[in-house]
Amino acid sequence: MTTARIVGFCGNSWRPAKSRILMEAVAADLRDKHGFETNVLDLVDAGTGLAAFTRIGLDGQASAVVEAIEQADGLVIGCPVFQGSYPGLFKHVFDLIEPRSLRNRPVLLTAVGGGLRHSLVVEHQLRPLFGFFEACTVSTAIYASSGDVQIDQPFAPAITERIANAVEQFAMMLDGRRANAA
Repeated sequence: MTTARIVGFCGNSWRPAKSRILMEAVAADLRDKHGFETNVLDLVDAGTGLAAFTRIGLDGQASAVVEAIEQADGLVIGCPVFQGSYPGLFKHVFDLIEPRSLRNRPVLLTAVGGGLRHSLVVEHQLRPLFGFFEACTVSTAIYASSGDVQIDQPFAPAITERIANAVEQFAMMLDGRRANAA
């Protein structure tokens, strides 16, 4: 069986970013526990060419990010939460994605927001977004408040447990999808 193409896409427009730190922790767990490498991308990688209104207008950098998402065997999504929602440019990337390209793809959702009042973004906005694409979101999502995510600091045990559980679900979903394709 070939190596799975897992793409992590984070909706942050700067580095370092807490949403990317959380997503990189998920990617590390996928690598350490299941041997899956994750290509982590974010809005910074798409560059300013992402501002095109259609796919035709994307430059090479932005087009490469969109194509990587479409061609992935599984996605890990990292989302910063601003004013109760995901960032507009994050959504714009998915407005450029071919709707059928993510059908039946495993998707692991993560988000970081200013506090607990933002935690429902995962259930009320991210999960429906990927439902539109008929993707298979992992039942355990990971939300952390910005105070819970610090550079070079361990996560609280509850977040670490959610990461481990979500990674296990994602790996089983990905393995099942790959076995069915074989």
